[in-house]
Amino acid sequence: MAAVLAGTFASPVLAQAPAASASIGVASPALKAVVDEHWAWWLKGAPVQATLLGVRTYDDQLDDPSLAFADRRAAEAAAFLKRLDAIPDAGLSQADRVNKAILHRMLAEQVEGNGFGQRTMLFSSIGSWHQYFAALPDMLPFFTKADYDSYLKRLDLYPAYNAASIATVREGLAKGYVQPCAPMRAFGATITATIARDPEASAFYKPFKRARPQTIGEADWAAMQARAKASITGGINPAYQAMSDFYEKDYAPRCRRDVAATALPQGPAWYAYQVRVMTTTTRTPEEIHQLGLSEVARIRAEMDEVARKSGIAPDRKAFIEKLRTDPKYYAKTPAELMREATYLAKTIDGWMPRLFGTLPRLPYTVREIPAEIAEGNTTAYYNAGFASTGSPGVYFVNTTHLDQRPLYEMPALTVHEAVPGHHHQIALQQELDLPEFRKNAAFFTGFVEGWGLYSERLGIEMGLYDTPEKDMGRLSYEMWRACRLVVDTGIHSKGWTRDQAIAFMLENTALSRTNIEAEVDRYITWPGQALAYKLGELKIRELRTRAETALGDKFDLRGFHDAVLKNGSVPLDVLEVQVDAWIAARKA
Repeated sequence: MAAVLAGTFASPVLAQAPAASASIGVASPALKAVVDEHWAWWLKGAPVQATLLGVRTYDDQLDDPSLAFADRRAAEAAAFLKRLDAIPDAGLSQADRVNKAILHRMLAEQVEGNGFGQRTMLFSSIGSWHQYFAALPDMLPFFTKADYDSYLKRLDLYPAYNAASIATVREGLAKGYVQPCAPMRAFGATITATIARDPEASAFYKPFKRARPQTIGEADWAAMQARAKASITGGINPAYQAMSDFYEKDYAPRCRRDVAATALPQGPAWYAYQVRVMTTTTRTPEEIHQLGLSEVARIRAEMDEVARKSGIAPDRKAFIEKLRTDPKYYAKTPAELMREATYLAKTIDGWMPRLFGTLPRLPYTVREIPAEIAEGNTTAYYNAGFASTGSPGVYFVNTTHLDQRPLYEMPALTVHEAVPGHHHQIALQQELDLPEFRKNAAFFTGFVEGWGLYSERLGIEMGLYDTPEKDMGRLSYEMWRACRLVVDTGIHSKGWTRDQAIAFMLENTALSRTNIEAEVDRYITWPGQALAYKLGELKIRELRTRAETALGDKFDLRGFHDAVLKNGSVPLDVLEVQVDAWIAARKA
């Protein structure tokens, strides 16, 4: 999963870029004016992201989580839409038509999304503003005195930001916009876990535990350290406690028993919107459900074949039971699990030049998911890096519940989250010769997660699944994503219960029960997102088969991969046009 920032930190950020180059690659003067103004507007409305992108104009600000701000932004987005509609396609180059269409789609989705009361639901089982604010010490730049000063200013702003976020959630709560009970059981602990009685032990003090920059005098450094401690003790900790009190006393007692998104006000329309946005297709929930069932049947047959040939167990169910229960398949310590993830990452690195003609410059690293948010979190995820802040991409691995984190799944997990999956695609997007809004704000989940799942199949070509256990792990991961099509639509459009969804995944995947429960809770509290993976992967596989058939011995795998990624994250219909053009060019 490529993590995106939640709540009002939610504008997806994929790259560092100077604001002055917003209209790179835009030929039309009329479109250029809209693109430039839109990009400046986007940066102003997302001050934290602007800092991560190297735009330092808003370093002393936080985002605005209020509904009034959301309404104002939606109205301004609608105004941009009118200007785009006034630019005729006939006068645009093909590249500018794509730029216009993508910007139009993004703005239209923003306007439409603001019309749903679900905009007040600023947290899910896997993400909230309190968690992402706690991640800023690892993301922001810390090179100069100004960097530290702006960070301290943001610490001082957090109590007001937190209060405004709670106010937004409270307004939705009063109208019935609340998460279900069962998926949120571990959420409260993630809030209190961030409160440190000793300010020097706080996650927010980490920047001041580093070596003092030579450009900052000792007296200034000591004063900033004292200011950070005072802010943590007097502002941050009370704000986190206020959020905990709100959640435990006001929110959790009013959680809903029905897990379906359609049980919310505007629920059916909102779920249809989520499905459309997340998949960038026009498929209905019922069509997706049936596709999922057919994929489950196909993959189950492959799992049966692997089990039959393994010599380990007589059938798929017995093989999966052994995989789930035999201690030899599990790390004994967090360090052992991290060594395996790191070894695999470096092994895969060696394959990258054989699979791609173009490689990104930004490196990535492997880290444990922080302890305060690991409980109940997903198995792993990826966070983008930013050259402007000196931060690499990060492949985060969950080291809790080691008896539920099997080693045989690590090859598939690593190719998805690191390379050639999320890090390769996202870091490469940072360097493309595209308008900045496409590098930094275009995050089409069907493409991004579809590429991540497609990357798991590339592990076959790398020889990573060299035992029956690892091959079953790969198939289990593919089955996991196929089950998502069934389970997500089952929960949100067909009346499935949480227990029914868990049972379906236990029956069909080799995932542990702990992982399955965390995943189902994610699907419940983040409707539609899980549908993107399989639909995107199937489209990329379809296009590869089309290219191989059309080109024969002219097919170039590295060229195909570069063609898929060369325009960054795009809707799946746009990707199809791009690949067809590449096929035609290769034929010529």
